Amino acid sequence: MKTAYLCWVAAAIALTAALVAAPLSAAPPKQLRDKEAQAQTILAQVSVLDQRFERTDEDWNLARLQLRSAETNLTKNRRSLRQAQAAERRAQARIAQRLVVLYETDNPSTIDVLAGSSSLGDVIDRVEATQVVTAADHQLAVTATALRSRLARVRETLLTAEQERQSALRQLARQRAQIGSLLTRRRTLLASVQTEVAAIKAREQRRQELLAAQARARIVAAQQAALAQQAKLEQQRATAARAAATRAAAAKPAATATTTTAPPVATPPATTTAGPVAPAPTTTTVTPTTTPQAPAALPPSRPGAAAAALAYLGDPYKWGGASPAGFDCSGLTMVAYAQIGISLPHSSEAQYGLGVPVPRDQLQPGDLVFFDGLDHVGIYIGGGQIVHAPHTGDVVRIASLASFGAGYVGARRI
Repeated sequence: MKTAYLCWVAAAIALTAALVAAPLSAAPPKQLRDKEAQAQTILAQVSVLDQRFERTDEDWNLARLQLRSAETNLTKNRRSLRQAQAAERRAQARIAQRLVVLYETDNPSTIDVLAGSSSLGDVIDRVEATQVVTAADHQLAVTATALRSRLARVRETLLTAEQERQSALRQLARQRAQIGSLLTRRRTLLASVQTEVAAIKAREQRRQELLAAQARARIVAAQQAALAQQAKLEQQRATAARAAATRAAAAKPAATATTTTAPPVATPPATTTAGPVAPAPTTTTVTPTTTPQAPAALPPSRPGAAAAALAYLGDPYKWGGASPAGFDCSGLTMVAYAQIGISLPHSSEAQYGLGVPVPRDQLQPGDLVFFDGLDHVGIYIGGGQIVHAPHTGDVVRIASLASFGAGYVGARRI
């Protein structure tokens, strides 16, 4: 039954590998990192452009307000100027009319003033009134002319200010349009890249799921193989124990017979008769047990830890994290081993000091693998792959052992 199960698992692994060999040969994580980096760069550009557009837009709004204010002031000035011009014209008309009257009456003489006066006070009043009216007309004309001149100067100033405001507004409008156009293009590009990132993430998720399925199949196979190996070793030990008991039982009568007959010549025949039992089993039966010397020197691997780590695929990286809310590299290995009842320290360097070293060509699912000067650790899952928590911004994922290149330090079996 176990043999049939192992064959089924092996067939499933081979079939899955055949189906996904092409997609798995790519390196989506790097492609994803590159696209995400591009998206971050564009997002930073969009942020800068947003700030520039906001500042320019505010300046443009202020320039519009200042232009409206300048136009309002200029409108008021024009109205006041028209009023001053009208007052000036009225004053000039009064002066002209006064001159016409004086010219036609040839100016009032003293006799005219006296003849029309009823008393001395009346005479004085009439003379003063004539002089005051003339002076008032003159002053009115002077004031109106001065006001018109002043308002004309103000109008020139306001016209200049209005032209400057219009020029500034046009310039800001051009800047606003340029930045807005660039911002629109950047946002469009960002949306496109983000769409690509989402597509790559979806593909990577499917890829990770396939890798995980393969890894779980390998782990099940490793667990079954370990059970089969354990059963075989126990059977070999039992066979060796029975053989040893048989040899001991056979050796006892032979020793007794030798002691009874006593002649020195009898010893070789006894050895010869015991020949069929003695040569074979002692060295030959032990040899199969000790033939795989390197694996025998290592403790059994921990495929259960690898299976536990795979349960956290897709969980985010978090510095110092040791829970599904977020893992760092040693936090993931610590939690995975805790699932099988083994306590590890939350430190990749400290974990490297545990267990026994494992040659790279003898790695088994569950072995801890270390990289980058012991700054990083993952769990081997077979097939030349590991599961690990890579870095900030990433998630727990499956990666190729070969992708770490010269960063590989070693492995430990706990």
